Amino acid sequence: METVDNILEIHNLKTYFFTEDGEVHAVDGVDLEVRRGETLGVVGESGCGKSVTFMSVLRLVGMPGRIVEGNVVFNGQSLLELPESEMVQIRGNKIAMIFQQPISSLNPVFKVGDQVAEVFETHQGLNHEQAVQRAVEMLAQVGIPDAKRRAESYPHEMSGGMAQRVMIAMGLAMTPELLIADEPTTALDVTIQAQILDLMRALKERIGMSIVFITHDLGVVAEMADHVAVMYAGQIVEYTDVGTIFREPKMPYTQGLLGSIPVLGVIKDELDSIPGTVPNLVDPPNACRFAPRCRARVEHGLTICEQAEPQLLPVGSTTHKVRCWLYHDCPSLNYVAPHSTGIAAEPRLEPSATPARA
Repeated sequence: METVDNILEIHNLKTYFFTEDGEVHAVDGVDLEVRRGETLGVVGESGCGKSVTFMSVLRLVGMPGRIVEGNVVFNGQSLLELPESEMVQIRGNKIAMIFQQPISSLNPVFKVGDQVAEVFETHQGLNHEQAVQRAVEMLAQVGIPDAKRRAESYPHEMSGGMAQRVMIAMGLAMTPELLIADEPTTALDVTIQAQILDLMRALKERIGMSIVFITHDLGVVAEMADHVAVMYAGQIVEYTDVGTIFREPKMPYTQGLLGSIPVLGVIKDELDSIPGTVPNLVDPPNACRFAPRCRARVEHGLTICEQAEPQLLPVGSTTHKVRCWLYHDCPSLNYVAPHSTGIAAEPRLEPSATPARA
């Protein structure tokens, strides 16, 4: 059996936000792996839990949020058990994160060059002059013109795209083992975007860096990722290699995402859309969370989707995993999936439930 070398493993991670309206199950039982030297693309609509999952990895979720269950293992070490003093040495050094909103992530009262320099001072012990020189080099690497002068600027003096490049420079400064990039190219024009993606690829190849790429842009996923995880309502609903996700998506939600993308040379009167809305994560259903919006459920006449929660399981003997009752049997409910591959799932349901096949 092939042994996979994972740099990061997430096991049954649950991160909830405790609000006046109730517990928001932002991340609800996520299981995920990042292979060493590979890029994992994480996709899904806004609010599905992508960013919170990886903020949890670095233990950066503030109140009223809290990790309530699960484990995060980095290089064989459980991050959730480490004292904060050791996490400080991991953040920005072994694991770096490029945040989604650069202006709110940069300190408004310090020059950007000093903020990048702080990474070198903290983790390499350089004096301030040496650290600033390295910071200027990093700013130039990410495509900031006249980097020495720009290093003297404050965040409010920079455009959104320029500030994003500063954040990318900070993330790449220590050539981390794992880079978590949260929508890193959203505010950039296509030329700079290509430059940043090329820089990440070069670092990945040169030092074997692993990358988690959180994005809405499936074009970037196709270009950058080795494997893809699709998230919906706080859960992973599909996981496979990048070629399979575009060639043979199985989860109806993934199919809907791909169907909503305009394709060059294909003329449509209107783009496909996914009907309905995301479920309320204060009180998520104890069933398939996509069921109310799922056309496939209606087409196959399935009622189990609204009665039992499917698990993320392999399809047959492949590494392609999907959370969907179209592919997995449920013996306790006498249910056989339309596209069954012989994989059985035990749902979270009372034993007295009746068979749910329509």
